[in-house]
Amino acid sequence: MTSSKKLNIGCGRDIKKGWVNMDSAGLPGVDIIYNIEKIPLPFKNDEFDTILCQDIFEHIEYIPVLREIHRILRKGGKLIIRVPHFTSRRNFDDPTHKKMFSIKTFEYFVKNSRANRDYYFDFHFERIAERKLSFDKGKYLYNYIVEKIINSNRVLKDSIYEATFLSRIFPASNIIITLIK
Repeated sequence: MTSSKKLNIGCGRDIKKGWVNMDSAGLPGVDIIYNIEKIPLPFKNDEFDTILCQDIFEHIEYIPVLREIHRILRKGGKLIIRVPHFTSRRNFDDPTHKKMFSIKTFEYFVKNSRANRDYYFDFHFERIAERKLSFDKGKYLYNYIVEKIINSNRVLKDSIYEATFLSRIFPASNIIITLIK
């Protein structure tokens, strides 16, 4: 039986055992030092079963990189993405952020999605396996409840939350989405 091959792109200090850890900085535990905006990525077609991209797409022109990730992900493989939600204060704290994201942004890269725009790009994922919003907690105790309520209902999460005062009163921290190739 072949073991699953996993890639952690933009790992920084979040080194994952059993994964190929890649970052542009030569930090301890980084396996491959590489600028992900330098296309093509140094991997074969369909090489990985799982690819993790946490907190990187907001820093780059991500569409060419997403196309490359699609190339190196095997059919049926998972791409797990975490990006700041457009209401997150982190969008404005970090001067290196170039992009903001909605809960619906990645639908544009999915075949036959509700966005109905898969013709925009020459690649697409088969489906969205998971999509959720995360909220800052800690001293914001109410966000434990808010996160559970918002993520419990697709219509509330995908349509009502962002279009109403709810997203301004209870700003989300991150979007976590899993795309299947």
